[in-house]
Amino acid sequence: MKPDETTQHSYTDDKAAYLKRLRRVEGQVRGIARMIEDDNYCIDILTQVSAATSALESVALRLLEDHLRHCVVHAAAEGGAVADAKVAEATAAIKRLVRS
Repeated sequence: MKPDETTQHSYTDDKAAYLKRLRRVEGQVRGIARMIEDDNYCIDILTQVSAATSALESVALRLLEDHLRHCVVHAAAEGGAVADAKVAEATAAIKRLVRS
């Protein structure tokens, strides 16, 4: 269930901060690629992979929190099938995050 084009997403107010963080992660990943190209020590590379993974998980958790506070809360206020669909959608997202 996707919102239409006129719906403001829960992350909109923090969009610049999300993009800044993702650009930083992108830089980390490019740095990891350079480390491999330069034949750096495995443990050093793994440390950087762990840092990039943690940064992405942090973004995912913030997005999930924004979604719960905005989209799910609004749907819950509506009730009925809309609320059920948003809860199911959030539950599926949480399951994906837990598995990763």
